[in-house]
Amino acid sequence: MTKRGHIRRLLRVPQRSFFLLGPRGIGKSTWLKEMLGAAFYVDLLDASLFLELSRDPHALEAMVGDRPPAAWVVVDEIQKIPTLLDEVHRLMESRRWRFALCGSSARKLRHGGVNLLGGRALTLNMEPFSAAELGDRFDLASGLQWGMLPIIQFGRANAAGLLSAYVNTYLKEEIREEGLVRKVLPFIRFLAIAGQLNGQVVNGHNIARDAAVPRSSVETYFSILTDTLVGHFLSAWQPRLKVREQTHPKLYWFDPGVARAAAGLQHDPADRTWMGTALETLVYHELRVFNETAGRHRAITYYATAAGTEIDFVVETRKAGANRPAGVICIEVKLAEKWNRKWERAMRDLKSRSGVVVERMIGIYTGPRSYRYDGLDVLPVPQFLNQLHAGKLF
Repeated sequence: MTKRGHIRRLLRVPQRSFFLLGPRGIGKSTWLKEMLGAAFYVDLLDASLFLELSRDPHALEAMVGDRPPAAWVVVDEIQKIPTLLDEVHRLMESRRWRFALCGSSARKLRHGGVNLLGGRALTLNMEPFSAAELGDRFDLASGLQWGMLPIIQFGRANAAGLLSAYVNTYLKEEIREEGLVRKVLPFIRFLAIAGQLNGQVVNGHNIARDAAVPRSSVETYFSILTDTLVGHFLSAWQPRLKVREQTHPKLYWFDPGVARAAAGLQHDPADRTWMGTALETLVYHELRVFNETAGRHRAITYYATAAGTEIDFVVETRKAGANRPAGVICIEVKLAEKWNRKWERAMRDLKSRSGVVVERMIGIYTGPRSYRYDGLDVLPVPQFLNQLHAGKLF
């Protein structure tokens, strides 16, 4: 972090054209202007520009002018004119310009009949601030209660009101404006239920009943959450170790504060159950950020059996081969000031089984000291985050 109001992000600009995707209000446009300050900038939130390029996408070439090959062109809110990607594709080939294409959803791009340039552009995902980006400004208690959005980090005193505005403006209004659903009110009911389900295994039938919508609508609503990167499904890891393993994914929101606001709980005190889930959400967020920015691209899952054995996160460090088992790191997260040794059982049970190599077992808790118990590391949250972003875990 440098001066107040400016936090250096971990993402780096690639050498070739790229899509930059992420939820609203996380700093995508700010980052692009900082990193590509000399680029020609096209903001499709500008109504006149939007209308002109909607009518005549070929006008983009004339707007950019005589910039040389390899020059950068930024198109912000690209999902507003999906057909503009055809012109972008042509200009990448004919003028050799590099494009940074920024948006909050790939849904309209795919549903608009385009194919994200057929692999000619990388895809980067941006998240809210991470602990590594915030540095000394990072406050765990605030992060769990209110989340990591930039507007929250620069306005903690008004966090509840800001989160209410975020959910109403950026989520509900965006859904309405982009026409992602036919009826907005059922989706708003769904958002409240989905917010309460943060960190839980999803049961589509029960959600459809509670939201009073068809099961097919629930599936569409979840796809909207994931396409706009507001929600992430954490898949169940299935190593097939001769036990009945959970197969249903868990839903995690991209930010614990937004999940709380979507559930309508931002004005109520957060109880310990909610805060425990918020800690899991924050850890998953940090794992995703490191995985993306460090270029690791490792599979992150959770593990559960029908007998009740569960491990919060399993990071696959090595794929299984014909003659070798997969290698994994197991992570258990607890909102507790003291570590209870019974929380290790699921990880130790997995480590004892053939067919998988548990390379490291990590317990994360909110106490002050680290411990080492027979090959298992118990780490306070800050120490875990330091090791993660230093590349010492995977």
